[in-house]
Amino acid sequence: MSETNDAVAEVWDDWQDAVNMTPSELEKWLETDESQSVGQGEGESTGHKSGRRIVEIKHKNKTELTDDDAAHMRKVVGYVARHSAQRPKGDVTDTKWRWSLMNWGHDPLK
Repeated sequence: MSETNDAVAEVWDDWQDAVNMTPSELEKWLETDESQSVGQGEGESTGHKSGRRIVEIKHKNKTELTDDDAAHMRKVVGYVARHSAQRPKGDVTDTKWRWSLMNWGHDPLK
């Protein structure tokens, strides 16, 4: 197994658990005002950019994934874990907390 495949293999299961939105669900979400209203960074938020990258990764076959893809996959897994741990009380359906996670490919209501 190549080094790239090793890097992908190390993060693959956690990535599959963290990113629970399909590419089409994520693409549709990223077009919404809610998606674009959350996150940090000037212009397009970091999370929104990440969402576009996640769609690209999800469209690849596992064998086509690069070390850069694996690095982004690890970043996504870490973000989803950290942000999920900060879940607010009550209904989170229409919250910036949920919207931010969805930009990173994770819908906590699924």
